[in-house]
Amino acid sequence: MRDAVVRVRGGMLGGAGVVTLLWAAQVRPSARPDALFATAAHLSGLLAGYGVLVLLFLMARVPAVEHGVGADRLARWHAFGGRYVLLLVFGHGLFALLGYAVHEGTDVVSAVRELLGYPALAAAAAGTVLLAAVGVTSARAVRRRVPHETWRGVHLFVYLAAALAFGHQLAGPDLAVAGWFWALAHTVVAVLLVWYRGVVPVRQALRHALRVADVRVEGPGVVSVVVYGQHVAELRAEPGQFLRWRFLQRRLWHTALPFSLSAPVRGNALRITVKGLGGHSRRIRRLRPGTRVLATGPFGALTAARRTRPKVLLIAGGVGITPMRALFETLPGGPGDITLLYRAGAEEHLVLRAELEAIAAERQAGLHYLLGPSGAAYDPLAPQALTALVPDLAEHDVYLCGPPGMAEATRAALLRAGVPAGRIHSECFSF
Repeated sequence: MRDAVVRVRGGMLGGAGVVTLLWAAQVRPSARPDALFATAAHLSGLLAGYGVLVLLFLMARVPAVEHGVGADRLARWHAFGGRYVLLLVFGHGLFALLGYAVHEGTDVVSAVRELLGYPALAAAAAGTVLLAAVGVTSARAVRRRVPHETWRGVHLFVYLAAALAFGHQLAGPDLAVAGWFWALAHTVVAVLLVWYRGVVPVRQALRHALRVADVRVEGPGVVSVVVYGQHVAELRAEPGQFLRWRFLQRRLWHTALPFSLSAPVRGNALRITVKGLGGHSRRIRRLRPGTRVLATGPFGALTAARRTRPKVLLIAGGVGITPMRALFETLPGGPGDITLLYRAGAEEHLVLRAELEAIAAERQAGLHYLLGPSGAAYDPLAPQALTALVPDLAEHDVYLCGPPGMAEATRAALLRAGVPAGRIHSECFSF
């Protein structure tokens, strides 16, 4: 996985370097204020256009990238890069406006009115407004208050914004290779998006014809959904991975829900286990057998391929037990090689307990329940507590899945306990 991360990150940085070289080949040095503003506008505009393409590529769901880098890391890169792309877009607009105003000897308001008279610039300005809307709704404070469907709908404006800005990007200083570069870059990203976010899901839906087979109550507020279909093995869904599920039932069909497999694929059946008190969870509990299901994926890199050591420690918190349960059953290992720590607030919150205990007994694997409210004086995931449970902790690979706060605190504890960062494997999926 580390190699894939290095390659993708290196490719993104290398592309930014190419863009900068294109700018350097076109720049005409000058000390005039309007020329300085124009030069800054050109560089920031090139980098902003490239940044938008990178953001789209990160979310194109290309299997080699998703499986090699991990869906949560891609999402973090996307969110982190989005802030800087917005700054570049606004900087480009400001520099271009000031440069035009200085060059024409006019005020800023008149410059705005004149520039918007050019169709390509007017389209780019509209694209900037759309990007700003996406940025505002993606801010953490706003997103917590906005329904996921609304946020997702606004986020789709990124595609329209990129299309509106495309013509403007081809209208820079005259250099044929720059035009070819932008046309090729846009074409490649567009093809990837159409293929992996459009064609592949439709093809999977037609090929596998998934339907709900059964909905089983596992405990208070917890259900498992068994889905069956045709040629399910062709999905190549591995324990630890997740799919995006769309249940074609009233009030669920419009939302793709990311749920990990809670058991390995068996025949033509897949199983997810859903826990929570949100509206989607309540509706899933009322799913009817026979309901059509559209599933895209699999995604994620929390799989056996990340393993580097003979011994493995699995740490699950809350609903994070679902991918850990699948890995607990399937990760290769002899007696004592696999250990699972399951963090929960109380005994009644333990999910799939009977299955976990049966797997532990059959495999002679370690299984420990770490019970108690979060924030209590005793932290069962503190470094000393972890090393007491697993004395040779530093010699383990650690797979971690749980709520973001718990996962961050546990990662920090593992590092303090001597586990190298490269052996801590985690993914976190949330809206």
